[in-house]
Amino acid sequence: MSGLQCLAQEKIWFDKSKYDEAERRYYEGLNGITHSPQSQNASSGAGDQSELVSRIKSLELDNKNLHKVVNDLRSMLSKLESRMAVLEKTPVSTAAPVTKAAPVQKVKVEEDEDDDIDLFGSDEDDEEAERIKAQRVKEYTERKAKKPALIAKSSILLDVKPWDDETDMAKMEECVRSVQMDGLVWGASKLVPVGYGIKKLQIQCVVEDDKVGTDMLEEEITQFEDYVQSVDVAAFNKI
Repeated sequence: MSGLQCLAQEKIWFDKSKYDEAERRYYEGLNGITHSPQSQNASSGAGDQSELVSRIKSLELDNKNLHKVVNDLRSMLSKLESRMAVLEKTPVSTAAPVTKAAPVQKVKVEEDEDDDIDLFGSDEDDEEAERIKAQRVKEYTERKAKKPALIAKSSILLDVKPWDDETDMAKMEECVRSVQMDGLVWGASKLVPVGYGIKKLQIQCVVEDDKVGTDMLEEEITQFEDYVQSVDVAAFNKI
């Protein structure tokens, strides 16, 4: 027997993987490893297979529910088609009474609306409105007539000068105040020194502009020529 034939009959080389696996398990046993990688892979494969089975069952259930929904929709569609066919076959004469009743009701409503319209009351309403308007205008005119009109007034300060220091100032003031006219009211007065012992009478008054003017006052006061030399307007203010 040749060496090649002897090597062909030797099985240890063809089963080397088995001897390697046995050697690996031996050393794992010495190191306290109880589970081999092959057992772990087997466990992992079993878990994946269980999950796959669960998903398949879930899909089958969803498919079953989907079939049920489709069947329901088909049934509803079939009923709807049957109902449409019945309506299409319904004679037109059956709907005629309904269409004829509508215009009658509309005419009745229009007649009721016409009954509510007063064809002869418009003139009476216009007359009543005109009467009320005239009454209000009359009342407004009466109130305006009774309301006192705004009177324009002015405050005037006059300087009344005597002839000399011997003039009786009390008598001169009495003469000035004796001037009386409608729309004139005299106010306060005082003596103001001018110089060389001479004093002037400064007197205030309130006048109605439409009735009394400054020219009128000067003319009336200067008539007392025994006491009064001149009259000047020191201040003039509208009230």
